Amino acid sequence: MQARNNQNNYGWVAIMLHWLMAPAIIGLFVLGWWMRQLSYYDPWYQQAPSIHKGIGILLLIALVLRLLWRSVNITPRAAPGTPRWQALTASGIHNLIYLLLLAIMLSGYLISTADGRPIDVFGWFSVAATIQGIPNQEDIAGSLHEILAWTLIILISIHALAALKHHFFDKDVTLRRMLGLSGMPTRLNKQNTVTTTKKEISL
Repeated sequence: MQARNNQNNYGWVAIMLHWLMAPAIIGLFVLGWWMRQLSYYDPWYQQAPSIHKGIGILLLIALVLRLLWRSVNITPRAAPGTPRWQALTASGIHNLIYLLLLAIMLSGYLISTADGRPIDVFGWFSVAATIQGIPNQEDIAGSLHEILAWTLIILISIHALAALKHHFFDKDVTLRRMLGLSGMPTRLNKQNTVTTTKKEISL
């Protein structure tokens, strides 16, 4: 498999970044929801937020890499037979997901650094607190962080359901090529079989 995308398929770099980020995003949402239920005396009260912040920073790095790689690559065209409105909607949802991720990470940064302390990333490095002192910074950023996170999960759910619809109902290559699987869409195979049969009959 090639590293770069082409007109029909994603390269292994885009596929790898996609499948590294997808479980991290879902895991961060679940972790964030769970740790809000913890009491001050719970042993995970301090540890869970530290893990959440560390993974969040690593996810931000992966997102920047993905956007940079996307900017120097072509985007594979929609599967044959896909209506134009569906292709445009899918593109819009992708772009909105990227924007939401950036906004969520910025709001998370504002929450974590409101007290002036840097974000420690698993002891590997730290991210300095450069924005602080905004009135009610932690509360406002926290509310925004939660709203954006729920919005993101809704969009990702739509994105996942659309991929499954393409795979099981439309039977095209939309999901297969993001899994790194090659091959002609089932729809095209059926069309080609019918065309070939008609030619043989006419002969």
